[in-house]
Amino acid sequence: MIRMSDESKKHIISKYVIKKQKVSTRPVAERIKDFQEVSLGLNKEQAILEANRCLQCPKPKCIVSCPIGIDIPKFIRCIANENFEDAINKIREKNGLADVTGRVCPQEKLCQAACVLANKDVPITIGALERFAADVSIDKEIKALKSNGKKVAVIGSGPAGLTAAVDLAILGYEVTIYEAFHESGGVLTYGIPAFRLPKEVIGKAMRYVKYLGVKIEKNVIIGKSLTLYDLFELGYDCIFIGSGAGSPKFLHILGENLNGVYSANEFLTRCNLMRAYKFPEHSTPVYVGKQVAVIGGGNVAMDSARTALRLGANDVRIVYRRSEKEMPARIEEVKNTKDEGVKFMTLANPLKILGNNQAHVTGLECIRMELGEPDTSGRRRPVEVKGSNFTINVDMVIVAIGQKPNPIISRTTPELKVDKEGYIIVDDRGRTSFEKVWAAGDIVPGPETVIEAMSGAKNAVKDIHLYMKRREEKELVLNPVLAWKF
Repeated sequence: MIRMSDESKKHIISKYVIKKQKVSTRPVAERIKDFQEVSLGLNKEQAILEANRCLQCPKPKCIVSCPIGIDIPKFIRCIANENFEDAINKIREKNGLADVTGRVCPQEKLCQAACVLANKDVPITIGALERFAADVSIDKEIKALKSNGKKVAVIGSGPAGLTAAVDLAILGYEVTIYEAFHESGGVLTYGIPAFRLPKEVIGKAMRYVKYLGVKIEKNVIIGKSLTLYDLFELGYDCIFIGSGAGSPKFLHILGENLNGVYSANEFLTRCNLMRAYKFPEHSTPVYVGKQVAVIGGGNVAMDSARTALRLGANDVRIVYRRSEKEMPARIEEVKNTKDEGVKFMTLANPLKILGNNQAHVTGLECIRMELGEPDTSGRRRPVEVKGSNFTINVDMVIVAIGQKPNPIISRTTPELKVDKEGYIIVDDRGRTSFEKVWAAGDIVPGPETVIEAMSGAKNAVKDIHLYMKRREEKELVLNPVLAWKF
């Protein structure tokens, strides 16, 4: 029998004595008047206490449950020992966007759900500790990395593109990101409101990317300004596509073309990228009704509803066809949305958007739903309740039911195979059907979160590096078609 020392016993007992540290938020009455960050995070004292709750498991399940494999116990131990720079360095071994993921990653479904303390309903707040480590890290220049002489073009500066660029730069590749918008960051910049992901946080993450030597070319639309063929002509050895899903999905119901109907994509882009939330300081206004219906139950729906509230709407409601339990949005975001006064109208599905003689929205006709058997998503399928139609008065509708890829790249690249929805088809290594081209993130089927997009990008980078090494070592056969299948 192994006997535990008194000191070890005290150490283990102390882990259970320390209470879970609560992440504070700004008061509702204050925060709904502006776009400042809602979550206040953990202060230094709280972070150290929370880090000291970690049991430092010998076989940590939290690492296994992290899509990008961050060594969570080690970075937490660094915080517990007040070695904060060591903490961020440990995180950055796997994650160059800790500033971002510490705020928007669904840790409660991933690493925190796997924490052994979750059995007692007090899992370590891993996301809050990751955010703390990133926030207190020093924003500094990094010594230039030695180039291996190979060049890679990265299309898109969202989570997938930035992750690929960081990992490739660390491996010595000369990386250039091509971004279609006039600001970099992709969905981080134009899709997530500042009250959830502040612009200065994105700025700090972007500076880290540039410190690694990554170049960013903005206002370049690949498929229009340049094609994939043009990029190869410019001397790039490989191409990574992380252009995301920028085209909105619609309900395809009567009235969707009325004035006052937005896709969530357009609404959030105009508010975030064009800074409409600072009108008239910035010159891009955005129409916001007084009675707003947001269709959908994901994080984008919550973001849209909370943004409309801040821009002057009096009554905002989420319309969702399933129950709240089935909502894909983060629990934290649902709570914040409710706290701020947004109403939830669940088990309801839109049938028609009503309008007046001026072609402006005046109402939304819906039907009650009930839950049937589970569908392919694993959630119970919503079924219409016959004869339960009803109408609500609204003067604005935001459709937040998802996005799909913009076809501009695939249309100009016949070799690039896509599925019926327009997603680029890749294998388990992230390879596309076009030689020397990889893809990951929302442009391929499957990923739905920032961290999943990052995981796919990291997987693709591993294969890019392996491919380039083998090609360099002349281990590939000379036939380029066969070479792509090694």
